[in-house]
Amino acid sequence: MMSSGPRTDTRPTGVSEDLGAVAVWGSQRESGDNIMSVEAGKKRSDIISNSASPIMNMFRKGLLHGAGYDTDKFRTRPLIAIANSHTELTTGHAHLDRLARKVHDGILAAGGECAEFNVPAPCDGVAMAHDGMRFVLAQRDLIADMIETHVRSQPYDGLVVIAGCDKINPAMMMAAARLDLPTIYLSAGPGQMDIRNASGQRGTIDHGDYGDDAQLLAKTATCSTCGACEIMGTANTFQCLAEAFGLCLPGSSNIPGWHSDKLAAARGTGERIVGMVREGLNARQMFTPAAFSNAVRIAMAIGASTNTALHLPAVAKAAGVSLGMADFEAAGEVPTLLAVSPNGPYGVQDLWAAGGMPAVLKRMEGFLDTSCMTVTGKPLKATIDAARVVNEAVIPPVEKAFRPTSAITVLRGNLAPDTAIVKQAGVQPSMLKCKGPAACFNTEEDALAAIGAGRIKQGDVVVLRYLGPRGAPGMPEMLGATMALKMKGLKQAALVTDGRFSGATSGPCVGHICPEASDGGPIALIEDGDLIEIDIPGRQLTLHVDDATLAKRRAVWKPFEHEVPDGFMRRYRKHVRPACEGAVLD
Repeated sequence: MMSSGPRTDTRPTGVSEDLGAVAVWGSQRESGDNIMSVEAGKKRSDIISNSASPIMNMFRKGLLHGAGYDTDKFRTRPLIAIANSHTELTTGHAHLDRLARKVHDGILAAGGECAEFNVPAPCDGVAMAHDGMRFVLAQRDLIADMIETHVRSQPYDGLVVIAGCDKINPAMMMAAARLDLPTIYLSAGPGQMDIRNASGQRGTIDHGDYGDDAQLLAKTATCSTCGACEIMGTANTFQCLAEAFGLCLPGSSNIPGWHSDKLAAARGTGERIVGMVREGLNARQMFTPAAFSNAVRIAMAIGASTNTALHLPAVAKAAGVSLGMADFEAAGEVPTLLAVSPNGPYGVQDLWAAGGMPAVLKRMEGFLDTSCMTVTGKPLKATIDAARVVNEAVIPPVEKAFRPTSAITVLRGNLAPDTAIVKQAGVQPSMLKCKGPAACFNTEEDALAAIGAGRIKQGDVVVLRYLGPRGAPGMPEMLGATMALKMKGLKQAALVTDGRFSGATSGPCVGHICPEASDGGPIALIEDGDLIEIDIPGRQLTLHVDDATLAKRRAVWKPFEHEVPDGFMRRYRKHVRPACEGAVLD
């Protein structure tokens, strides 16, 4: 268990500087130590001064002079784009302006030139339990599109992407995969939950351990610093998966956003991208089929968010790699190694102090293809060999894993012909198999009202539908409903939906049901009182209604349709693909 009492710096005592997470990535920075020299005609940025139009060459020189650039330097120095996502309202991104300055410093020191631009960074927590949640997932694809189109329109030679939270991480990976330029990722890092600084802290950051004390419970939901919420939600899941892909400097992702080592990692990231341009080390050299297999397996091991099953297929599609629910099913034998909240007591800060993701990769080496390339220019094996496990309680051996089963389970059955997803690692053993009567709702607001009024009982199965990618539209997260069930003490109630869940969700909550209700999936035909059975060990989701009855209901079925304002979401509804295909746009 984590130590009790206030704490701020979790660097293990007695560990020398050359053994910590920083040293793991720091040792890989040799190629950034020398000024880069690139022959004319070998860089995309050469078009600025050497296009077929002398008049436009002169014009571009004059334009960029106004922005403070000397285009003569571009003849020998690569031009690096910094795609940042600094956003003042989002805790996980509030500090990225400072990290970007260190990336600038690293690029210039290594012999490059750079230009920063920003994209939005919506906070899921701010958007939850109201209409704003419908507009968050769609921004993943918009952010990817913005980065891709901007970088294609300007002659950059390489790309640094800086992100921290839920949709922005996969969006930047999608853009990187499409562009296939030399690309390196810098994470915002985890923040710190205020429960660590509270009197009465119980050696755990998980909110489930403080249900009897309202003040301490509030501390588990309070961010005391910048950085991503300190749980294995979608934000930290994808920060960790960047290490599995080898897309960042090893050990850099778990460094807390508030720690000075993060600034050093940012500078090292800037230095390394210049070396990657010189070496021709492009993004798709990391985004290989084997690397995606590694990412799925590591997701299972770390207790990843169920949104992993939505975003990894989207990144794979951008990289030209086939990845589907069958790949998640194939990784079902991978144990859940870590007990990071909401699955267990630890926080991501504890994971960092215990050796970080390189140490996790070391534990999981037998499940991985370690020949995969990384941004260091060396295979994943080199990262693993340099790693050290500092705390075996937080990063245990595989034979002592937190759970012997995988974190994410794919369910099939007559209620989910095209699959559904559940976070098995967050379900108590007593609820791995459950059956109960349906209580159906077409909006989360109606479900919240019913839960609040006491109309949902232990053993009920709450059905939330018409909340998929097309139905909502935008496939909102149902954290409001899952938290309402918890606060009511309804630990024996389950929830099934064609929407999705926050990474903070735990319990028997089944999402991503495909086909969704708006596409005529069986979830649309459920009536109050129908028996629904969830069998996670058997990977089955069953509606106990005979086919003849369902056929009669389908004959008179009329889909419920949520209103959506004029604008992008109407186009999104027309073009979005099912959740089991990553909810990408066709």
